[in-house]
Amino acid sequence: MVVRDRRRIDPETGEVRSAAASEELAAAEAVADATVPAAPVDVDALVELQKQLEERTADLQRLQAEYANYRKRVDRDRELVVANAKAGVVSELLPVLDDFERAEQHGDLTGAFKAVADKVVTTLQKAGLEAFGQHGEEFDPSVHQAVQHDTSPEVAGPTVTTVLRRGFRFGERVLRPAMVGVTDHEPGAAAPAPEATGRHAAPETGAGEDTQQ
Repeated sequence: MVVRDRRRIDPETGEVRSAAASEELAAAEAVADATVPAAPVDVDALVELQKQLEERTADLQRLQAEYANYRKRVDRDRELVVANAKAGVVSELLPVLDDFERAEQHGDLTGAFKAVADKVVTTLQKAGLEAFGQHGEEFDPSVHQAVQHDTSPEVAGPTVTTVLRRGFRFGERVLRPAMVGVTDHEPGAAAPAPEATGRHAAPETGAGEDTQQ
């Protein structure tokens, strides 16, 4: 440690130091400071500090990633809870939609009753409810519940030919499969001749008759 003597009175002579003497003393102290050797650098300590800094940085990055994943998981769980709640409410209203549909088929869905029914259906559709199950659809066992089965040469594969009760899905979730009757292709049955074949058949017959005559 360097101690600088900045006293204006010389302790040895008891006299007041002049400005010139003070400047000479300050200059001498500056030279002494410049000649003091710098402390040696501890390379091992610097390497250890760098290693600790890298470890703390990695820990911070890991904590940030874990927190981001936690936030995503919480948001996903919250959305799932909301979707399940909506799906539960909509499922309870499916029998009401069936009543609306039966009333419409019998001509009873008119006036104010029809206005209310249309508003309910529109609101549920905006929330994500979608009806399915139409005549002519390809049979899909994941969304169709077959309760009747028939065969016919008029279809190429399993086809919905009767809809007994429409199905509903909410988003990607099937709330209720459609109850349908299915018609499959009749094995060994010849397909009906197209109209074009019938048009070509008549001239051939006529040509044969003219030859015989």
